Amino acid sequence: MALTALPAWTAAAVPSATAVISEVYGGGGNSGATLTRDFVELANAGSEVFDLSGYSVQYLPGSASAGSLWQVTSLSGSLAAGNHYLIGEGTGTGGTTALPTPDASGSIAMSATTGTIALVSGTTALTCKTAADCTADSRVLDIVGYGTAVVREGSGPATGASNTASVARAESLADTDDNAADLTAGTPTPVNSAGQTPDSGGGDGGGGGGGGTTDPGTVRVHDIQGTTRLSPYANKAVTRVPGIVTGVRTSGSKGYWIQDPEADTDARTSEGVFVYTGSATPTVAVGDSVLVTGKVSEYHPSSTSQSVTEITGPTVTVLSSGNALSEAATLDATTVPDAYTPDAAGGSIESLPLEPTTYALDFYESLEGMRTAFGDARVVGATDAYDEFWVTVKPDEHPTKRGGTLYSSYAEPNTGRVKVASLDTTGPTANVGDELSGTTTGPLDYSTYGGYILQATQLGTFADKGLKQEVTRRQKGNELAVATYNVENLDALDAQEKFDRLAQGVATNLNSPDIVALEEIQDDNGATNDGTLTSEETLGKFTAAIHAAGGPRYSWRYITPENNTDGGEPGGNIRQVFLFNPKRVDFVDRAGGDATTATSVVKTRKGAQLTYSPGRINPTSEAWDSSRKPLVGEFRFHGESVIVIANHFTSKGGDQPLHGRYQQPTRSSETQRAAQAAEVNTFVKSLLAADKDAKAVVLGDLNDYEFSDTVKTLTSGNVLTPLITTLPPSERYTYVYDGNSQTLDHTLTTPAVTHFDYDVVHLNAEFADQASDHDPQIVRIDVSRCRGN
Repeated sequence: MALTALPAWTAAAVPSATAVISEVYGGGGNSGATLTRDFVELANAGSEVFDLSGYSVQYLPGSASAGSLWQVTSLSGSLAAGNHYLIGEGTGTGGTTALPTPDASGSIAMSATTGTIALVSGTTALTCKTAADCTADSRVLDIVGYGTAVVREGSGPATGASNTASVARAESLADTDDNAADLTAGTPTPVNSAGQTPDSGGGDGGGGGGGGTTDPGTVRVHDIQGTTRLSPYANKAVTRVPGIVTGVRTSGSKGYWIQDPEADTDARTSEGVFVYTGSATPTVAVGDSVLVTGKVSEYHPSSTSQSVTEITGPTVTVLSSGNALSEAATLDATTVPDAYTPDAAGGSIESLPLEPTTYALDFYESLEGMRTAFGDARVVGATDAYDEFWVTVKPDEHPTKRGGTLYSSYAEPNTGRVKVASLDTTGPTANVGDELSGTTTGPLDYSTYGGYILQATQLGTFADKGLKQEVTRRQKGNELAVATYNVENLDALDAQEKFDRLAQGVATNLNSPDIVALEEIQDDNGATNDGTLTSEETLGKFTAAIHAAGGPRYSWRYITPENNTDGGEPGGNIRQVFLFNPKRVDFVDRAGGDATTATSVVKTRKGAQLTYSPGRINPTSEAWDSSRKPLVGEFRFHGESVIVIANHFTSKGGDQPLHGRYQQPTRSSETQRAAQAAEVNTFVKSLLAADKDAKAVVLGDLNDYEFSDTVKTLTSGNVLTPLITTLPPSERYTYVYDGNSQTLDHTLTTPAVTHFDYDVVHLNAEFADQASDHDPQIVRIDVSRCRGN
């Protein structure tokens, strides 16, 4: 059984039938010594692999005086049944022969003649100084005291240790908890887990050992992976699992993938698995035939993600190098199912039997850790900060006009999306619509950031398809141009380059709208949490940059929030802001609006008017807790009144991911957005009750899709028309996430707005180099031709 299955037994009470200290030598490098280094050797007297992860050997001088301290050497890996495990310690100046490669290394200068070694569960130094106290400590699995050691097991310490002699157990590894009886002095005979001795090659190099015999164990990779997402061997040790190394990761979560070339006939069981080496850089290479001993673990990158089956704490034996790799499994429109995932009524799918011919997530899981490949593929998500990007292996699946893949409903997630990273080289800087031609190959991994990811050992040929930023037309003289733009936490401390790029988007790509509703304007010192609330410096810097880029000299209006009440970065005091061109449009100022005072609608002979402009919609409602409150302003254009409502609904943070273990995923954030949508809907209804022909534009970052309940609530009663639905389906997106082109930003108008021209201006979301992660949008309204005129 694994070591972790042996809680709290006492060395003196229960002699070990598993791991024991089999040999101790402290004379390495001393006068007369042959070996150059001290060592401690462990052995496994049991019939199961013994997991050493998180354990240590510790040394105490033989006198155990008040000033003596236990010295610690941490262990890792596993100890196979019947095998040895070698720990190299202090090196002297004498001797001629190196140890065989240790399985673990320390630097303790052990005494040749007297001392105590303890095998300990944990790496915290012991504090005991007597035999009774130490043998009673439940963390202590075995103790060897030699020479005149005070701390020992039984009637006395083992005797006879010297510069030329170790103390060692008999070949039977008998442990009666009496050091004097169990260990005898003799010529040092260190053996590592690969079975190497000082005269058999593999000299002391501080590396990892293997599994002793070169015969494979009884457990294969497909046994480990099993027919569900969770391994039947989870938390169990496995011995000498055979495979060929197919990929090596030397940064981040280090390790390597192995694949068994002798596949079984069950399509549900993967033949590949990741071997996690932690902080240690793997010493294997692609093509090595290996035997891996370790513990099977299920690693969840996040609380809602699926797990990755791994072998942890490994020791490895390399049998040969340069071996051929198994043929890669193909990812394409014929192999990846159209249905996305099984439904567990919101519960975990991890224990469900895999159905790889029915569900895409099951298909990918059945290949977890295996070599996979796709041919010509289109990029659908640009390269991110980690040099990862998204492709689709289904070129005809919901294509957008510019090369992406449209996310069009909860019922039809895009199954052909696969994330790609490069193991060997830095990947290309790819934009949506770019292409990889030829074959891309590598092990299939799983990441919390997006799900299944191909770790490429071979990338196809990259082709830049020349995606360009869009530039919308300029509004005509009789058109009121109203835009919305999420400028991603802009504050006065940001680099001038960010201001200039965002300004270019307003002045050139949006062609200088008359009104711009901005989301994510922060206070003047950004996320510095010192009570600063004003955004005057931020807006002065931004409008100056717009003018320098060829735009107008915009004026602005906003409501200053209370400190740290509107969500976003702590101290950032995020808000919506109206920019407007005073040469084209007038802002109707009606004083009195503030962070907690609601504006409302009054009916006049001239139509509906706001009580406060700028103002907020019911800002004390629970719907806006820790979230941005809508900003409402009254404008006049060519003598006509237009109400503009700028929104930034609460984010989708906390929702379970599409690719996660809980299916169907819970979208818990929708509850607050539904309440926010209801507040705005009620306000618009009050506006229309005062004037059925009121012209209003509701816009901003709603953080939800055009098919969501949020939008349905917002438009309830047909009081608003979502303009995104007036575009062809292939153009309905403002944001790209995990390779899905989707709509989070919206513009909606009241029924009186009958003559308009609407455009999403794609300049950020599809590009690796972004000024913001959102695309802006614009509506040009011919106010004179709208209903009621």
